Amino acid sequence: MKCFYAPETETHDPVFRLTYGKVKRNAEQAERARLLLAGLKELSLTVSEPPAAPVEALEAVHTPRFLGFLETAWEEWQKQPDAGPEVVPNVFPRAATSSYPETILARAGWHMGDTSAPIGKHSWQAARRAADCAVAATDAVLGGAPHAYALCRPAGHHTSAEVAAGHCLLNNSAIAAARLRGKHARVAVLDIDVHHGNGTQDIFYDRRDVLTVSIHADPTNYYPFFTGFADETGQGDGEGYNLNLPLPRTTTDGPWLAAIDSALARIAAFDPGAIVLSLGLDTHEEDPLMGMKVSWDGLRRAGEKIAAAGYPTVIVQEGGYLSPALPTSLSSFLSGFLGAKIPALETT
Repeated sequence: MKCFYAPETETHDPVFRLTYGKVKRNAEQAERARLLLAGLKELSLTVSEPPAAPVEALEAVHTPRFLGFLETAWEEWQKQPDAGPEVVPNVFPRAATSSYPETILARAGWHMGDTSAPIGKHSWQAARRAADCAVAATDAVLGGAPHAYALCRPAGHHTSAEVAAGHCLLNNSAIAAARLRGKHARVAVLDIDVHHGNGTQDIFYDRRDVLTVSIHADPTNYYPFFTGFADETGQGDGEGYNLNLPLPRTTTDGPWLAAIDSALARIAAFDPGAIVLSLGLDTHEEDPLMGMKVSWDGLRRAGEKIAAAGYPTVIVQEGGYLSPALPTSLSSFLSGFLGAKIPALETT
């Protein structure tokens, strides 16, 4: 399997996070990359650094003003009196008549949906290189590879066309799907992160050429809270081309794998030429965000099921947070997908 990783993504190491009124250390830390690389090493998979992707690949899903904001926000923020080390908005537009603002504080609120995706000095460079990984993996599949993996961080599936949120900056999975559309008439995105892929849903919600399917913890009491319910099925031309499969936070292997079966049945009916897999590993029972209770064997079996569907597949890394279990969560899924064995587990 071709795997892509850019060391520059480690320069994004955000600090700020607000949880129940308390400021805490952000969960999207650079250490995630090293843990995920260790997971690839468990399967003797090596990584290649991606070339720079054309800006057109990003503009296929994101607005130019959003890309411009991400590129310049930190420098503009630092020009403000007594500015903090990261861009963190404290005001957000709510009215339908909101006008696009001029000041950096207001534009931060416009382009950032919450406080969990702070922008630091190197965040744009890291996000850009994460997108480069997604594009390189996509191009590998477009070039004939049956599958490829992009180790992207920051993640992307909570970001819409011009609003970043939930530890995400650029929507790497949506960028991959849009690029696959250059060759395939129909593309599906299967999101198995424990959080609803609300940004990806929003980008493709009125389109029938990209089917979006998300399996996630019930948003009634879990991020992103306001979207991800079963009655969200698309709008306009996209009606019927969005499927949400919310599950309780107590979900274990059986119900989660059954939901994957349902997702794959809908994808088969759609008959895409290729798929993007938004791979979140935060469903695992030891993930610190405590969204579900899926085991390593459940992740392995999920990999087997998705591989058996037989689609050219771009795997884009989404969540999965700081835990000693994270490397084996990745290698468990990929071992199932590739039909490989994990030596560390074979000897225990």
